[in-house]
Amino acid sequence: MNIQNYVIGNWKMNGNWETNAKLINSIKSNLPHSLNNSSTKTVVCVPYIYLIQCKGLLNNSIIEYGAQDVSAHENGAYTGEVSAGMLADLGCKYVIIGHSERRVYHKEDNELIADKVNIALKYKLIPILCVGETLEQREEGITNKIVKQQLETVLQSIQNSEQKSNIDNIIIAYEPVWAIGTGKTATAEQAHTVHAYLREIADNYMHKSPSILYGGSVKPSNAKELFNMLHINGGLIGGASLNTQDFCDIISTLN
Repeated sequence: MNIQNYVIGNWKMNGNWETNAKLINSIKSNLPHSLNNSSTKTVVCVPYIYLIQCKGLLNNSIIEYGAQDVSAHENGAYTGEVSAGMLADLGCKYVIIGHSERRVYHKEDNELIADKVNIALKYKLIPILCVGETLEQREEGITNKIVKQQLETVLQSIQNSEQKSNIDNIIIAYEPVWAIGTGKTATAEQAHTVHAYLREIADNYMHKSPSILYGGSVKPSNAKELFNMLHINGGLIGGASLNTQDFCDIISTLN
């Protein structure tokens, strides 16, 4: 399969003007030289207020930048929201949608997430659609049921919308909720089984097989084993993306 590989850093609610500059400049200086001729794309998804800073720091860099969320609304009286059009106006190319922290803390459901993916596609953004089960759901043996509902709600919505021709622009990220920020990681075999299932579902809706990334306590010590799996096309990296050495070491495993 000729599928695009990605290493995407999710800074979450971390950083400030000074530390961001140090981190970005350090990553640029320490990226593997092979990345210049690599098929792997490197992206950092940062808090809204630092997008303009990253735009300047990453000018003429092979590293791209994105946001961590987007409004489901195109414009209007939605105080505190940031629209897809605003992100596009900044030159932003990627946006994370449906991260488990948004689903859990902000009560975002599958239908709202589908609306967000739809509006992102309308403005030519690349949605990084997150799906994943809780520990309780995994122990109940309903992982496949949960991720199928999460993924199909979005893909069915897009297929029936004006954005159906852009459906292939979606990146999927499998993030088992029980492995996010806990230090626990799905085994390569556990992750690969879910990735293969997600690809089977996606291939019923999309014209070309999508990039499917793994997220959940990815670090240099486990990245190679995960990324060597056929259906794992890189990672959505949380805490390790805030450490230059760790992030660059993870990137190196795909080059």
